[in-house]
Amino acid sequence: MPFIDVTLGSGRSPEQVRALIHELTEAAHRAVGAPLANIRVVIREVEPAHWAAGDVTTEERNALKKEAG
Repeated sequence: MPFIDVTLGSGRSPEQVRALIHELTEAAHRAVGAPLANIRVVIREVEPAHWAAGDVTTEERNALKKEAG
């Protein structure tokens, strides 16, 4: 039973999240032949203030881009 665990920054529409679930399920089905009913997908959404790279949060990075642009 494939288990696909995805972490994304929050802010996507429900339709985008649903499309991602669908595409991941189909990809797993094609790649390993697992029955669709046996494929599990979990989407974890993380707030921009709770995700950082290089000690800069996504929220901070977005604010810097906004100031520069």
